[in-house]
Amino acid sequence: MTQTTVQAQQTHALDDQALLARLQRVLHVEAKAVSALAHSLDASAAEAVRLIFQAKGRLVLTGMGKSGHIAKKVAATFSSTGTPAFFVHPAEAQHGDLGMIQPEDLVLAFSYSGETDELRFIAPHLKRMGTRMVAVTGNPDSSLAQLADVHLLAAVEEEACPLNLAPTASTTAALALGDALAVAVLELRGFSHEDFARSHPGGALGRRLLVRVRDVMRTADDVPRVASTASLADALMEMSAKRMGMTSVVDEDGRALGIFTDGDLRRFLAQGSGRTDQPVTHAMTRGALTISAEALATEAAHTMESRRLNHLLVLDDSGHLVGAVGIHDLLEAKIL
Repeated sequence: MTQTTVQAQQTHALDDQALLARLQRVLHVEAKAVSALAHSLDASAAEAVRLIFQAKGRLVLTGMGKSGHIAKKVAATFSSTGTPAFFVHPAEAQHGDLGMIQPEDLVLAFSYSGETDELRFIAPHLKRMGTRMVAVTGNPDSSLAQLADVHLLAAVEEEACPLNLAPTASTTAALALGDALAVAVLELRGFSHEDFARSHPGGALGRRLLVRVRDVMRTADDVPRVASTASLADALMEMSAKRMGMTSVVDEDGRALGIFTDGDLRRFLAQGSGRTDQPVTHAMTRGALTISAEALATEAAHTMESRRLNHLLVLDDSGHLVGAVGIHDLLEAKIL
């Protein structure tokens, strides 16, 4: 029976508590590695942030194996937070892809040993081009550390792997350091919510940060409205025709005076009057909550949810009615 088979049988014999203990150990080891890294940062980390921020070209991420996977993720983080970045495979760089890197670019290289052959091979070529390099390794005396313009030490006491072989704690520490660099550069750039949304236009976050009320509201003839001289019967007909469960009430200049909803109708009828020939102004809600067309759609959603409303009237700066937005409009736009 092989050692692997014996280990597999032992693993199958573990109860839930034993399995949880192993899972917790991995998390504790990796958390300890990140915590130790946070306390070991020095001035070289600040220098790396400034180099990335001041680079006139793009940020080029590179690494082999597991470090390459970390580099790809860090490249994506930088790109989505305002720093143009991309990944170059160091082996492919030896066979033509080095042409993707320009002198004004900055290379951020990941290698725990600092002795990765492919990176050691291309590093001197980068220096001859005038391209600067920041290296993240676990060995300050490594070849890559010595060749780099700035070296960041990301050593760990142990890997989370019980054999202390598989890159686990070391890759977690490298990933966390990459994220820290990206966030620090983000803050230097003054990167805003709107900037972030522009990098994520197709996702839920982009919709929440980019879509404004004007993009989802109903306008022109689609907006239910009646004059202040209209009767309840007129208002009910308008509500039925426009299918929003409400109608706005406006003066002769088109300024909003109030809103008449299904709820207003029920409250009016509960007072004992069943006559629909009375003026709608007797039953409407005055001083209804409104919103600007330039407000974010998420603001409309928050207002409706917090105040338990189904509709908001949209007014311009002069109080003229320009649109209306309902819960269903926000649902269709995937804001809610």
